[in-house]
Amino acid sequence: MARGAGPPLRLLLLLLLQLLALPAGRGNRTGPDSLYVSEYFSQSAQKLSFYSWYGNAKLFHFHVPEDTVLLRWLLQASRGKGPECTNMDITVHFRYGAPPVINPLGTRFPANATVRPSYNISITLSSAVQNTTFVNVTTPAAGAWFIAAHLPEAAGRIEVKGFSTPCPYMFQADMFVLRLTDMPVLEPGVAMPQTVVSPAKPLHVKVFVPKHAAGMRFELRSCVTSEQKACAVRVVLGSITLPQSFQRIITCTGNVNCSLALDSPPWEKWLQIMVESLGAATASVSVEMLASFTACRPGSTSSFLNFSSLNQSQTGPRPGSTGAAGSSALTTGEALRNASNQRSFCLQNQPVVREDLDVVSVRYRLLNGPSVPVNVLSPTVLLLSLNTGMDSGGSLVVSLLLNKTSVGPANATVVACVSAASPVLSLNATQNCSTAFFQGYPLSVSSSSVEATLIVLYPQTDDWFLSLQLICPKGQGECNAAEAKVTVFAYLTPCFNDCGPYGQCSLLRRHGYLYAGCSCKAGWGGWSCTDDTKAQSVGVQNLATLLLTLSNLMFLPAIAVAVYRYYLVEASVYTYTMFFSTFYHACDQPGVAVMCIMDYDTLQYCDFLGSVVSIWVTILCMSRVKKILKYVLFVLGTLLIAMSLQLDRRGVWNMMGPCLFALIIMIAAWVHHGVKRKHCYPSSWKRWVFYLLPGITLAFIAISVYAFMETNENYYYTHSIWHVLVACSVAFLLPPRDKHKKPWAWSQKLTCRYQICQNDREELYAVT
Repeated sequence: MARGAGPPLRLLLLLLLQLLALPAGRGNRTGPDSLYVSEYFSQSAQKLSFYSWYGNAKLFHFHVPEDTVLLRWLLQASRGKGPECTNMDITVHFRYGAPPVINPLGTRFPANATVRPSYNISITLSSAVQNTTFVNVTTPAAGAWFIAAHLPEAAGRIEVKGFSTPCPYMFQADMFVLRLTDMPVLEPGVAMPQTVVSPAKPLHVKVFVPKHAAGMRFELRSCVTSEQKACAVRVVLGSITLPQSFQRIITCTGNVNCSLALDSPPWEKWLQIMVESLGAATASVSVEMLASFTACRPGSTSSFLNFSSLNQSQTGPRPGSTGAAGSSALTTGEALRNASNQRSFCLQNQPVVREDLDVVSVRYRLLNGPSVPVNVLSPTVLLLSLNTGMDSGGSLVVSLLLNKTSVGPANATVVACVSAASPVLSLNATQNCSTAFFQGYPLSVSSSSVEATLIVLYPQTDDWFLSLQLICPKGQGECNAAEAKVTVFAYLTPCFNDCGPYGQCSLLRRHGYLYAGCSCKAGWGGWSCTDDTKAQSVGVQNLATLLLTLSNLMFLPAIAVAVYRYYLVEASVYTYTMFFSTFYHACDQPGVAVMCIMDYDTLQYCDFLGSVVSIWVTILCMSRVKKILKYVLFVLGTLLIAMSLQLDRRGVWNMMGPCLFALIIMIAAWVHHGVKRKHCYPSSWKRWVFYLLPGITLAFIAISVYAFMETNENYYYTHSIWHVLVACSVAFLLPPRDKHKKPWAWSQKLTCRYQICQNDREELYAVT
């Protein structure tokens, strides 16, 4: 439930939807034979994100039942009430059959990719904290519908978790449908009389399209009005699909019969037909409807015989068979018989096996080999099944490769079309890649261009067909005896080309539905990370890697100072931090200059741990507490920091908490030293002017750069500055060594011969 929309408001909206959706009449009945049923579907609200890649868009998945005549979405957007919340435009995209293909950043899509802009609306949150919007769709297509919502483009500034409170923008989509429980069925070849009661009550019927239907003809005849006036009705065939809708509309006036012919209607689907009266509001219209289909006789490529011969080759000849020679002769005779009967077939079927490899990953294998024969007489059709409901979240790739030597005329072309629901059967006549209710995707190969590739982004859930036919510009007679060989490669992949070298393919999930998207890096963009408009050059990538890694060498002065002043534990921590920070940033690079010496997650954890522990031990070292207490705090603090980082690695309090606690200990110790000595501690003004104040200044500048100045564009430079400033501040802030300890004197340690020894008990000196 969206914020700001309580249960009473939700119930009122639902009742309002029902009142607006129900047709006029008594209750929810429009006539003696029409009963409407309303259904309501809701999904939980999601927090919106600013858009930088497809994973930032929040996806909603709905299923529209059959016989739905009205679909209404209730879109609720809300925001927080804090001062950080400003006016915002929320973009909402709609699509039938698959997630919407969107491009808010205006980047380039990969070559050969099909792009059809999604249908979208904008919801504005200005002075009000909540906005409710309705979207109506009449006669929607039954099946899966998707909604994607997102905020405008991300600003690119790197937010440190805890320093700022982002404004929560929430979005929720609910669906209300109105469907007929007893929609009349129009049987093919049987005239059906019906009555349109009034213009406010359109007539809904449906007809089932059988498989292998090459065409459909719809006729409306015997149109009579109750007032004996001229008949005027409008007939709408098909359902609305977004972003494009291919409904066919005819207007019939008078008593003259009107008809509409459809080529390649969708196979094995219910086709919804709506008849509306255009006459007077009180007049009823009686009509008679008739639907007829043209059957398509499919040919075969003897796949059954090939399967039988495959079994015989594995198990040996059966009793009574003529052996391998007889089987071969049978196959040849069948092939000759098929060739002589090609003219009677409207298409040639090619058997295809679907092989599921992984999530949103499918490979299609042709039983008769990767090459398919293509002729001029009838199209060759391949079925690419994508109807499982989980295939629409990837990319369908179809590649064609023409064998030059197999084409007879030099100027012949193999025309192909990829379509959903039904194949294109009229390639030789019109070369128009479209069916009755779908605009297909054309392809072609010839002697001059033997390769062609098509990428369908997020293909809708359906049976897809690849139709191929040989076309000769001088007429079919020139190519009657020709047969081209085309190698077909078809597969479904989560991300095309695995997002390339500058992207990462991520599998996303929404209520059990899986889909994939590309997250780009190094300035690359686009759907498959192929847009190099803002891409970083290799030189810039190398420079960024060198800056982020070599800037850690600034810890060497801090390590040298710590060793010189006998702070060996602190020097070990700084060495650990320098090592893992260097190799973490070498592994964290988005481009080609990458080197990982171990697992990325391990390097990141060690880098974060070393950074926080370095600050912890430095401040405790400045407090000048007793050694036993200092080392106890070193170990205990490190263990607590390790636990905290495991719980929330990027939380700001993982760094601020140890810093504040260590500062409290340091201030308490300094106050104790000051009271004990009865003067300010540290007492030397030189210590304050030349060491403490510069170190504190560098530390504050480093924190400011880290928290408020880092963006995705300047990260390489600002984070390198952070490394330098932090390392330099440590060198300034480390306290001087204890007065009773002398500097490292390596010459005295390596001296042989005489050594003066002191006996503390007897206070005597002896020469050994």
